[in-house]
Amino acid sequence: MMRRRMTLASCTALALALGATACGGGPVTAAGDGDKPLNGQTLTVAGVWSGTEQKNFQKVLDAFAEKTGAKAQFISTGDNVSTVVGSKIEGGNAFDVVMVPQVGVLQQFAEQGWLKPLSKKTEQAVDANYASVWKDYGSVDGSLYGLYFKAAHKSTVWYSPEALDQAGVKAPKTYDEMLKAGQTVSDSGLAAFSVAGQDGWTLTDWFENIYLSEAGPEKYDQLAAHEIKWTDPTVVQALTTLGKLFKDKELIAGGQKEALNTDFPGSVEKVFGPEPEAGMVYEGDFVAGVAKDQFGKKIGQDADFFPFPSVDGGEAPVVSGGDAAVVLKDGKNQKAATAFLEYLASPEAAAVWADAGGFLSPNKKLDLASYGDDVTRETAKSLVDAGNSVRFDMSDQAPAAFGGTKGTGEWKLLQDFLRDPSDPKATADKLEDAAAKAYQD
Repeated sequence: MMRRRMTLASCTALALALGATACGGGPVTAAGDGDKPLNGQTLTVAGVWSGTEQKNFQKVLDAFAEKTGAKAQFISTGDNVSTVVGSKIEGGNAFDVVMVPQVGVLQQFAEQGWLKPLSKKTEQAVDANYASVWKDYGSVDGSLYGLYFKAAHKSTVWYSPEALDQAGVKAPKTYDEMLKAGQTVSDSGLAAFSVAGQDGWTLTDWFENIYLSEAGPEKYDQLAAHEIKWTDPTVVQALTTLGKLFKDKELIAGGQKEALNTDFPGSVEKVFGPEPEAGMVYEGDFVAGVAKDQFGKKIGQDADFFPFPSVDGGEAPVVSGGDAAVVLKDGKNQKAATAFLEYLASPEAAAVWADAGGFLSPNKKLDLASYGDDVTRETAKSLVDAGNSVRFDMSDQAPAAFGGTKGTGEWKLLQDFLRDPSDPKATADKLEDAAAKAYQD
């Protein structure tokens, strides 16, 4: 999340549109600021990112501004992106571009008539340079609305090599081995896991990896589409498996109560910060960006990962996620928005964030050398090589009311399950009630 092929004609057109890129990836010298195609125009881009992710994406916006003359401004929406975007549209002050973190939200935006189909140049780049699964996830009723600029490999467990070495444990191959290794880490003086329970989306990621490995890809696809109910025995079993971790206070830093007060950046800090409280933290490849930028860790030396282990004899899971750039048709600067999407489709744009860290691109043309360390290169190659076989984050495929809204739906119910994991069947019943309403079954 890297090789890309583009016809000479379309690449040249993109270069002219941006006034700065050539097919070889090198800069094109502009005659002056006045010659930049979007000089003096303002582009507003909204997304959920904050902290390190926002800072690194700003580098992409700055690079676009340098090439085109457009002033690019990022607005962080927080987790409730659909609510914020909807209110801005209703108020007549729509953003130009939104980075949408859930497939379900993208579909809802398109169905509500908020989105403009992407340009032919952008679609040609996607066809040539991305596995077809990424176009599928960005399309609604045959029209391409979303460009997946940032992808995530959500089947990675990050750890402190020092903590595991001190405990005398090695990277586990199965879920039960991981819990056993965690107990050994806990016995050595650190909690095993830091869990970001304040952010419900991290808990859905825990569930999805377990479910994909334990129930298999066919059931995963069925549950993602709500073709089977959340009361299915496979769901109850996956919750039971997850509950083995959630109910063990020795394995979770601070126990359930502290986990529910820990957000994602805080969970990384508990492992890689100045006063470590845990040896491991499960989340996607973007953990590396926080560990590197906020805590000065050298990836591959001070911070490393092992693949999320297989569960109950199943295949090791490969769950992905991603943020898709969409153009709002009510935005005030359509020209800049279109040019920005064409820029994001280029490997050059991806290389800006790849160099900064905490980022994977689905663009096959992006040179792996753009990534700053061997661990990230390994993760990126794994995701791109998986092609169409990866499974997209299940909660991101759901309607926002179920899988993508803070304080409700799956996010809240899994937080409740973390608080009290004693009754997986009751939690499955509640999940099905919420899902049925959101999917309007």
